[in-house]
Amino acid sequence: MPRTRSWNPLAFYPIQVTFFASLAYIALFTLLIWSFEIVPPAPSTATPVAGVNLTETWLDLSFISDGYHPIDSRRNGVVKAFLLDRVREVLGRNEVGFDVVNTVGKGAESLMKGKKEKEKDKAVSVFVDGVSNVTFVDDFRQQPWSCYGESENIIVYIRGSNDDDGKWWESDRPYNGPAGVLVNAHYDSVSSGFGATDDGVGVVTLLQLLSHFTTDGHQPERGLVLLFNNGEENALYGAHEFLRHPLSQFTHTFLNLEGAGAGGRATLFRSTDTQVTRFYAKSPRPYGTVVSGDGFKRRLIGSGTDYSVFVDNNGMRGLDVAFFTPRARYHTDQDDARNTNPDSVWHMLSTALATTRALTSYDGDEFEGSVGRTGKLDLSSGNDGVWFDIFGREFAVLRLNTLFALSVVLLVVGPVLLIILEVTLRKLDKWYPLAQKQYLNSADDDEAVHFSGVRGLFRWPIAVAVATAAVLALAFLLTKINPYIMYSSKYAVWAMMLSAWFSIAWFLLAGADRVRPTALQRMYSLIWLYAFSWALLVAVTVGADRFHIGGGYFIVIYNACVFVALLISYLELLALPTKTAYVERVVNAEEEVDGRSVRPASRRGRTSRDHDEDEATERTSLLRGGDRRSGTFSRRQESIAEEEPTADPHLHNAYGDEQAWSSSLPHWTWQLQFLLLAPINLILIGQVALLVTAALHQTHTDGGASVLPLYLMLSAFTLLLLLPLTPFLHRFKFQVPTFLFFVFVGCLVYALLAFPFSREARFKFTFVQRIDLDTGSNNITLGGLDEYIQDVIAELPSAIGQPVHCSTSPRSPDYQFCSWSGLEPNVVPDDYDSTTKKDKKDKKKSLGTKSWLQSNITSDSATNTALFTFRAQNAKACRLEFASPISAFHFPDAPYPAASDPRFPSVAEEGSWQIRLFSRTWDREWSVNVTFAPSQEEEVEVKGQEGRIMCLWSDANVAGAMPAFEEVLRFAPVWSAVTKASDGLVEGFRKFVV
Repeated sequence: MPRTRSWNPLAFYPIQVTFFASLAYIALFTLLIWSFEIVPPAPSTATPVAGVNLTETWLDLSFISDGYHPIDSRRNGVVKAFLLDRVREVLGRNEVGFDVVNTVGKGAESLMKGKKEKEKDKAVSVFVDGVSNVTFVDDFRQQPWSCYGESENIIVYIRGSNDDDGKWWESDRPYNGPAGVLVNAHYDSVSSGFGATDDGVGVVTLLQLLSHFTTDGHQPERGLVLLFNNGEENALYGAHEFLRHPLSQFTHTFLNLEGAGAGGRATLFRSTDTQVTRFYAKSPRPYGTVVSGDGFKRRLIGSGTDYSVFVDNNGMRGLDVAFFTPRARYHTDQDDARNTNPDSVWHMLSTALATTRALTSYDGDEFEGSVGRTGKLDLSSGNDGVWFDIFGREFAVLRLNTLFALSVVLLVVGPVLLIILEVTLRKLDKWYPLAQKQYLNSADDDEAVHFSGVRGLFRWPIAVAVATAAVLALAFLLTKINPYIMYSSKYAVWAMMLSAWFSIAWFLLAGADRVRPTALQRMYSLIWLYAFSWALLVAVTVGADRFHIGGGYFIVIYNACVFVALLISYLELLALPTKTAYVERVVNAEEEVDGRSVRPASRRGRTSRDHDEDEATERTSLLRGGDRRSGTFSRRQESIAEEEPTADPHLHNAYGDEQAWSSSLPHWTWQLQFLLLAPINLILIGQVALLVTAALHQTHTDGGASVLPLYLMLSAFTLLLLLPLTPFLHRFKFQVPTFLFFVFVGCLVYALLAFPFSREARFKFTFVQRIDLDTGSNNITLGGLDEYIQDVIAELPSAIGQPVHCSTSPRSPDYQFCSWSGLEPNVVPDDYDSTTKKDKKDKKKSLGTKSWLQSNITSDSATNTALFTFRAQNAKACRLEFASPISAFHFPDAPYPAASDPRFPSVAEEGSWQIRLFSRTWDREWSVNVTFAPSQEEEVEVKGQEGRIMCLWSDANVAGAMPAFEEVLRFAPVWSAVTKASDGLVEGFRKFVV
């Protein structure tokens, strides 16, 4: 029997390989999932840092998220007043004097009560911004919008020890002193969500930063601005309005705190450059990868945050830190304090605290600059960066050009060094790969000794191709049968793909090794793996150079590890005898086994015949001319070893039926290669795979996009995760792949048959109710994936017996918008007491919905303009929608014109199709003068222009105001959750023709 066991714990034998490789992969997968799913615990003490109180933080979060508080709700004002009270309490507790600046509206009086007239005075300035107005263009879609907003931001400036004295913000000259730091969070929520993590955690973090940096001994060196902005959820109004404030010239770096999920860890979404990212690396538990930043950079991620406003419109440099899981709770009533936890709060708070400390303590001039001609800050440009964390504990940051240089070096040096080694080994007569046969003296005199150096050359690409094709077939199968199972069961899908790939690849590689064993299978696998990673590295290098993408950093490390592992295989060949010496040993050993001395010349005539006969069997003699009556040469070598202690050890120590020349190869080097390939790559690739999966697997209900790209991405990650095992896979014992095959079968059955949604992973659908204020007719519209939105509608009492009309979304044929005439809203109650006599007069007339929105239109054909005057009751937000684009608009009356700003054009170059208006006061009467854009063919005539005047109501806190929305919350299936379809839950409109 061939020798198949060794008790050497480092030997490249099945038991050792199976044990150590399985243990390593199980441990690393477990550690990856644990570190991904488990948020680092909050400190056991309530006051872990000076000025920081976690109990207070949790109570603040509970109050803020205790109701819907969109920008146009009454509760939004309650939250604003609460924040002003909390600012006063914190400053009073820390005995810090402060000024109140630009105070407009309620809440200022309570702030003035806390003012201290001491030498410490003016250490803090609080801006209750009621004067900053802004007009800008939202061009994120095909038909751009013009937006106008009035600030309700709260801005707290903590003076730094290095800052200029006095009220420098009142100067007419641009600020030119030391740069400050901005930390931003928005206190409004969406109309359908409580906003605990989007962005309540960010808001309470700002309160704790205020407390910490106003505690004795913790004054920042650079000035710190805390921006509690209002209106992020509606076209990023709050950030745009801040840029109209003088403090926006002072802050050159920023930290934006956001929520695009509803808990878990706060990740570094994106960063402007390497230099500012190094400040985030000071965090105790940094988390994130540049892959997410590349997604935003290449516009693969459709949502946006205030980060883009600060960078694109003001030239600031900074960081975007946000929650990103679970997406199913995002913008729903599941985003509440109950579904988050103190651990998540502490993760964001500790990150913000460490990053802000580092930024405000920076004593260099990297971020200094001034305001340029365009109104943007003119700062030194940073370098594109690459960053990633290791288990959420360590954080690597390097420049993209450094990654590019490393890539180029690996692309050039790797192949060159391998070629040099091959040439050297050939000169040393030790290049056994691809070697076929050799004669002792000459072909005329001797029988050929075969090396079988080509055996196993093409096993790796065949096995990898078949296994990958099988996983791709699974991706298409899931897309066809149960496409959204990934939504609630991502780990089941992962287990299915990984186990399928492993089982198939093992069957092919191990099966080929059992039939035709070769000592070169590991080396050939590494050669193919190196060629594959080298090709990927070419793509990564091009992406880094041309598109400034750094997300391929793990491919650079992947290729480097494979190169070193392959280098070890090359160096192993140095341990072999020269091929000439091996031929001599083989001939001598055969002569000894035959029991006679045979001169090479006497065997000349047997070589061709013997070799042909040997090719008829897989277990052929390595001597190609030995005694076929005695079996294979490897077995004959075992008999030599047993009967003759002086047998040549270079011939009888090969594993099993592998080539006899492999007897001299070291048995322990596979451990080095495995440690190079598996742990490093599994950690880096596994973290990226988990993060990308968590970020994307619950996004498809938002717009009905195809899930196939997600499954194909999982297939690609499956390939990358398991390829490092392929050089060792043929040595695995059958028990592991057999077990994984049954895992694959079980997961496949589950993935094909299980319902894709659950209480923990709810199907998200959208809601909006639109009412024609002239006729009183209203339509409730739910949007969602076709099959499942029908199940939701079937549960709603108001839809029973009603004709339901559905239309397909232009973005996806699987996404449907279904409408029916449902329960009437009562957003303007009969007893609503507005501030004008006209309201009371209208109420007495009992005009019904007609009284909700009053409008008047006058036109001027000479200037192609029209003046729209309108006012909605119990509303702050309205919009004008046009059938043809407009070229300009302005507000003819004070007090709300927005001054011209080169950073913010009021209308898009191709014209705007809407004007969206947000007021800081209720029941505003709007006067908007609109100029209609001429078409390319002819001058436009203002007469005949059509469109709609629409106003929004979003306050779902008042019982009975929105019966249709309340019905959805009450009767929708427990596996579903509703989110807003538009800025308003109820939208009332009147059509117009000029």
